[in-house]
Amino acid sequence: MGIPKQKKSDHFGGKSVLEHLKEARRRGAIAAAEIHGTEMPGHLAAGADAARETAYLLGFLYLLVGKAVWILFIAACGFFIWKVGRSALLGWGRLERLHRLIEEERWEIEHERTQEEQELTALYQAKGFSGPLLKDVVSTLSSDDNRLLRVMLEEEMGLTLEVYEHPLKQCFGAALGVLGAAIVCLPGFFYGGMWSIGIAIGVVCGCSAWLIAHLQKNNAMEALIWNLAIVYFGLGTVYLLRNALS
Repeated sequence: MGIPKQKKSDHFGGKSVLEHLKEARRRGAIAAAEIHGTEMPGHLAAGADAARETAYLLGFLYLLVGKAVWILFIAACGFFIWKVGRSALLGWGRLERLHRLIEEERWEIEHERTQEEQELTALYQAKGFSGPLLKDVVSTLSSDDNRLLRVMLEEEMGLTLEVYEHPLKQCFGAALGVLGAAIVCLPGFFYGGMWSIGIAIGVVCGCSAWLIAHLQKNNAMEALIWNLAIVYFGLGTVYLLRNALS
């Protein structure tokens, strides 16, 4: 079942099997990525990201317009619509890209099965399988179309299908994030002083940064410090420039 590394075919587009697999993995990474944004998939991450951005936006506007209640309220409403809609559109776009790759892979399994088995052989050769064991693994995985489809999506393209949430669930998380940040921050903007506003923004951004770091299994303390430093540095720059130019 072994294959020459430089075997060519139309299926591989003039590339070797291994080169084709690298290209497939790149396509899978693009399909799973947030092409137009930075938030992670998932309603919790979308909510945390939306909350952090809302707090920063309201702080930025407060430094420019002061306690202009209606401007801050209108800005919060407009940002709510933008963030929720954007989150949903990004989610739908990601699912469309994944669906397209699934259908392309299904077509290849139905019409170019030999080449798919060559790819599968190359994948498991790279994992250290060889000889009769390699033949048995490839034969077993190739015996069922649905199983082969799943293996090729996960092994060839690096996709993990269970992690992609429905776009409506993700945009619901973004909606809660914007509302939560507005509820925490707006009272301080309307009735408090600079200290209470700074604390409110820090609480929202700090909790959001900690949650995202926790979900990504990153260092939560480092994420907290860096996020707060960037937020306060950005708002401090706006404050100083406003005073210098006014």
